[in-house]
Formats: sequence, C-alpha cells, structure tokens
Amino acid sequence: MAGDGASALPRASALLDTRVIYCGDNLEQLKKLPAACVDLIYIDPPFNSNRNYEVFWGETKEKRAFDDRHANTQAYIEYMRPRCVELARVLKKTGSFYYHCDWHASHYVKVMLDQIFGENNFQSEVIWKRTHAHGSADRWAPIHDAIFFYTGGKEYTWTHPTIPHDPDYVTKHFKQTDAHGRTFQAISLTGSGKRNGESGKPWRGIDPTLVNRHWALPGKVMERYKLRGDTVQERLDALDSAGMVYWPREGDGTPRLKWYADELEGMSMSTVWTDIPPIAANAAERLGYPTQKPLSLLERIIRASSNENDIVLDAFCGCGTALVAAQKLKRQWIGIDISPTACRVMAKRMRDVCGVKEDEALWRAGRGFVVRDLPWTEEKLREIPPFEFENWAVIALGGIPNKVQVGDHGIDGRIFPVSAAPERKGKETGHLEFMDDWYPIQVKQKDKTGRPDIQQFAGVMMTHERKKGFFVSFDFSDESLAEIQQFFTKTGNIIIPLTVKEILDEQIARKLA
Repeated sequence: MAGDGASALPRASALLDTRVIYCGDNLEQLKKLPAACVDLIYIDPPFNSNRNYEVFWGETKEKRAFDDRHANTQAYIEYMRPRCVELARVLKKTGSFYYHCDWHASHYVKVMLDQIFGENNFQSEVIWKRTHAHGSADRWAPIHDAIFFYTGGKEYTWTHPTIPHDPDYVTKHFKQTDAHGRTFQAISLTGSGKRNGESGKPWRGIDPTLVNRHWALPGKVMERYKLRGDTVQERLDALDSAGMVYWPREGDGTPRLKWYADELEGMSMSTVWTDIPPIAANAAERLGYPTQKPLSLLERIIRASSNENDIVLDAFCGCGTALVAAQKLKRQWIGIDISPTACRVMAKRMRDVCGVKEDEALWRAGRGFVVRDLPWTEEKLREIPPFEFENWAVIALGGIPNKVQVGDHGIDGRIFPVSAAPERKGKETGHLEFMDDWYPIQVKQKDKTGRPDIQQFAGVMMTHERKKGFFVSFDFSDESLAEIQQFFTKTGNIIIPLTVKEILDEQIARKLA
C-alpha cells in the first residue's frame, strides 16, 4: 500500500475507539471498555508451562521465568480468571471468543471458560499441529496446541470456511467424464428413510421407497443452474434436462447426480488443523518472538468468525499477528499488551507490513492508528526494566535490537542505512545482515553516562570497524562528551550522544542524518 496505507473505514462503534494499541495491564484496560462492544476476541496468553519464556525477540537479557509470575496452575488460572470475566463482558452476544493454549493447563482453562462463558456457548476445541514430530524419552511427544472456541450466544457469525480438496481425493473419486470433457462423480439422488410426500413418489418408474429411501435434490445445484419445478418430480425433470442426471444404463437403472470436479466448493473444515505449518526459521514473517503464530492461522480464525468492519480484540497481542491479520482483512481492531517493547514492535509491524501510518490526525479520519499509554516520560522510562528500556530506545531510533548477545558485547542494537540492500544470509544470527553496512547503538539507563562508558563503546566500535555509532542515556557528563570529541579527533569516527529527552521530544532527526 502507498500513502497513508489504508482507506477510511466507517466507524464501527460510537462508544469505542479502534485501531488503537494500548500499553498496560489488560485487566485495567478491559475495565474501561463498554459491555458487549467486540465482535471477535482472540487471545494467546503465556502458557503455564514452567518454561523460560523470552518475552521479546529472544534476547538473553529479556528472559523471564514464567513461574516467577505463576508458581503453579492454580496461580495461572487465578491470574486469567478476572481477565476472562472482563473479556466475556465486552464480547457481544453475537460475538466469538478464541483462547489459544497448549497442553499444560488446557484442561483447567476449559473448565474455567465453561464457568465464565457457559457450557452451552462452547462450540469447538481446535487442535493445531504447531510443530513437527519429535522424540520424547518417556511419553507421547506433544506437538499440538488447543484453541477453545466459545460464542456469546446461540446466534453468531460463521462464514462456513472451507479448504481445497486434496488432489489425490479428486483423482480417486472423480473418474467419469461427460461429452464436454468435464470430470464428475455420480452420487446418490436419494436420502435415507421413506417419505409420504412428493419426495416419496415414483419418478420415471423408479420408486425410492422400495429400498427405504426418498428423493433428495441438491439445493445448491438447483440454485446454481436456476432449475425450477412445482413438484419434486418436475424439479427432477429439470435436473435431467440440464444434463445433470447420470443414468447408468442409458435411461434405465437408478439415476444419480453428476457432481462435477470443477464445481467443488472446498471441503468443510474440521477441528484438526494440520495444513498451517509453524513459522520456519527463515520465514519472511518471522520476528523471533518466542510464541509468534503464523499469520495464516489468525487469518483463518478472523475470516471464519467475523465480517468486514467488525471489531477484533487481542488482549495479549505480543508481536501483533492478530492485529495485522485484522487490518489486512478490513476489520477494526484493538490490541493490548503490557510490554512497551512489544507495543512499539506492533506499531512498526503495522507500518511496515500493512502500510498504515501511526498518526493522530489520520487516525481521527479513520485511516491511521495510534499507540496509547506508552511510558513516554522520563520518569516512567526510569522505572521500566533495563531490557525494555534498551529495546524502547533502539526501536525509537529506527534500529533493530540484537537477538544474539554473545560476541556483541557493548552493542544493544543496530541501525541499517536506508540505502543498504536487505539480505538474509548465512546461519541465523538473530538480525538481518545488510552487506555489513550498519551502525551500532549502545543504551544506558543511567542518570548520567560517564567517560568509562564512552571509552568502552569506542573500543567496541574499533573492534567492529564502525565509523559511526549512537549512544543513548538520560544525560552525559562533561567528561563523557570530551571523550567523544577526543575519539573523533584521534580516529575520525563519530559517536552521537542522544538523551532520552531528545528522543521523546523527537529532536533526533538532525543527529541521525
């Protein structure tokens, strides 16, 4: 897309802002939303798996033990219950809710959701094969996730999604060919059981009741060919006149329907999904987010359970796959995540992938999007964890945070010039390589960076043979600024100091040039 990247959509609700990413605890944000305002909710909360989850981009500095927050399954359910109560409150009676989880707590999650949404509103448990087969020393290897599908009531949006038939199936079952070269399969024109009405009366000397059956005309075929008739027998005549009836022995024998291969509408989907692979290591959409889901998975869910301009909510949106899918499918959307880093990367992904601008004026016109409640004050930025601060600073500069720390001591991120041609090559290093054309970024969450910090960064620049680098801090001592000048005088290499205030005030363009 070009320009502002999105045509204006009609406002979905007078009570609710959409195309908004909220940074903060979703429990607090959900309480601010009106009741029954959302058409589709998808959540993929951190699983209670007792594994170390790298909250964003796999950086070693960002690893958080999941059980630091949830000591056990009971703690996890207690954490999720009030959030699911709020999600149920904001879901429309005609809306749909999807909860994505793995095997560790799925059974407890199902019981909790039955209590909150109601057992009668449970529709399906989808099994998604999320990884390939692998060995397990003492049990069956777990390779799937569960996605629980609930609705707000008995009536809800359902688009009857289908997938293409397997080519082997078509070859095996559609073996006959008509005079025009079209392949077909001859299927029954009758249904099980006797009927006393017209469908039980003979047609052309054939009485279906003799074999305990009745005439069953295919409604879709009749509509497709606009075939009419006042009685079942007249409609059968119309079907035969259209060349849709197959007579095994030239007008004799039991008639059957010609079901043409080129009119197959796809196969109704089941609750087991094996056709959407996990994100490969070299996939273009891969961001490195540890629980990132394929875009095609979210597109399937959103297509099945919403219409254009419906409101889609993801309250644990991580790297924003659900939001990207919603935007691409012309839905309104709301995202919530507690991580400032994740929110900034979501915003970058919305700009880069969907071509939608982060702009207040465009957002008010129904074209752009906005990010709300980011800790964009010096006071709040002093309080967030160091890894969040580092990623905030790197992304604010338009850089890419490091994914691999080993061997890159003193470099928290890299800026790649626009002129550099992107290329993925070599073994996975955790970042894109641009023909070795990049500038290092160092970030210190310090009140005042001193001379030793600059000297260390200068050494890193010399090791990596970089001519320019960027250093972010809340402030710089006079000695550190003098060291920057001395480094330039001796080597001709440039270290550009940037304060948090300059970034917040958007006064960095002149220094990034």
